Amino acid sequence: MKKKFWLVSFLTIILVVLSGCGKQNSSQQSVLKNARASNTLTWGVKGDTKLFGLIDVADGQSKGFDVDMAKHITKHILGPKGKAKMVTVTSQSRTPLLKNGNVDAVIATMSITPEREKILDFSHSYFDAGQSLLVPKSSTIRSAKDLNGKTVIGVVGSNSVNNIHKVAPHAKVVELQDYAQAVNALKSKQGDALTTDNGILYGLAVENHGFEVRGGTFTKEPYGVAVNKGQDDLTKAINQAILEMQHSGEYNHLIKKWFGDVPGFDYKELYRK
Repeated sequence: MKKKFWLVSFLTIILVVLSGCGKQNSSQQSVLKNARASNTLTWGVKGDTKLFGLIDVADGQSKGFDVDMAKHITKHILGPKGKAKMVTVTSQSRTPLLKNGNVDAVIATMSITPEREKILDFSHSYFDAGQSLLVPKSSTIRSAKDLNGKTVIGVVGSNSVNNIHKVAPHAKVVELQDYAQAVNALKSKQGDALTTDNGILYGLAVENHGFEVRGGTFTKEPYGVAVNKGQDDLTKAINQAILEMQHSGEYNHLIKKWFGDVPGFDYKELYRK
C-alpha cells in the first residue's frame, strides 16, 4: 500500500509540473506565429466611439477608422485571405483583455503613455490626437483654463482625467463607465464639459446637435496599437503594415473616409506623406 501510495503521489507531482510547464510555454508563445497558423488576428476595438469604433445596430458589427485599420493591417500581415476577428472593448477593459490573451492586439483610441508602456508594447503612432472639450454651444467655457470650479466628465480607464487634474486642479472630475453614459450626463447637466481626445469628441458632436468641440488641443495623444510585452515580432509586423499603408495610399483613403466630412476637423493634418 505504501509503494502504491508513493507511486500515485509521484505521478501526481509529475503531472502538476508538466502542467505548469505547459502553461508557461503557452504564455511565452508567439502571438504572430499562432495568428499565421490560424490565419486570424483577434483585435480589441471600441464599440461606443463614433468614427473609430461604433456598433451598428443594423448588423451588430463595430465600424470605424480603428476597425478598418485592423482589417487592413491583418491583410498586410497574413495576406489577402487573412481574417480579422473583432472583440468589443472599453477604455477600462482593453488592457486586462489584452494581458489575459483574449485578444492579440488592441486598436481602440489608445494613447501611448509612459505608464502604459511599462506593461504593454505599442506600435508607432497611427493617429495623432490631442485632448479637447465637448460643451453645449451656449457654454461660456472656451478653454481648459476655464474648467477650474467646474464639473468635468471623463471615462474610466482614460488618461484624460489625469490631464484635467494638471491643467485645472480646482475642477471637479466625474468618471463614468463609457462615452454613452458620459454624453447623457453632459446632456442632463450633471457636468459642464466632457473631456477626451478630439477625434472622439468630434464623433460625439456629430451625433449630438447643440454641442461642439472647444479648447483646441492641450495635450498630445498619439494613438498606438497595443500588444503584450515580449511580442516583438508582432509589433514589428504591425509597424511594417502601417508603413506600407501610408506608402500605398490606403491610410489616406481611410482618413478621408471617416473624417473628410466632419465639420471643423482638419483631416489633412493627419495625412502621412
